[in-house]
Amino acid sequence: MASSVRVSVLISGRGSNLGSLIKNAKNYIVHAVFSDNPDATGLLLAKEAGIRTYAYAREDYPNKEKFKDAIMEGVDEVASDFIALAGFMRVLPEWFVLKNEGKIINIHPALLPKFPGLHTHERAIEAHEKEHGCTVHYVDIGVDTGPIIAQGSCPVMPEDDADTLAARVLKIEHQIYPFVLNHIGSGEIALKGRDVFVSETCEEKAKQMGFFLRGEK
Repeated sequence: MASSVRVSVLISGRGSNLGSLIKNAKNYIVHAVFSDNPDATGLLLAKEAGIRTYAYAREDYPNKEKFKDAIMEGVDEVASDFIALAGFMRVLPEWFVLKNEGKIINIHPALLPKFPGLHTHERAIEAHEKEHGCTVHYVDIGVDTGPIIAQGSCPVMPEDDADTLAARVLKIEHQIYPFVLNHIGSGEIALKGRDVFVSETCEEKAKQMGFFLRGEK
């Protein structure tokens, strides 16, 4: 199944996770990149890799609902096997999530269910957390509430601020996101209902890399 699973990636900014997904693709291909920001530097990464890009400007639409609908309709037209959110800073329309149920994944910079939403690093520090990290999960109609696939963690150091903690978490993101997509592409990670199923081989590889699966540490 290598290189047969087609993935559309949605971004809003620099696209650092996009770069990692492109670089580490084995059992999937990034075949389209969409952005709600025509100035997103991540679009350049995609173009340099020969990947089709689609950028949408908010001022071209009468309201934010029509703006988001236009982006999602574009994603649907490309007809990817999976959709990966990589720093896409908009909540997806409910109709789109329901239509593509089980096909959308997201990476969130916190150990869900802790700290859904924004400003996760600041909130982790303010809460005096000893551990922080990131979560790859399937997307449902809630905000960061979908079934957890994999998580990676790191310590929160006494001297950390939001930037230093974010940088430490980002290193994990760059490993765990392609890990998950490659194993989805090989069929070793799958969603049935709201249950995430993982092969024994994938379980072992995750353990070796320090990741924990399905929110089970």
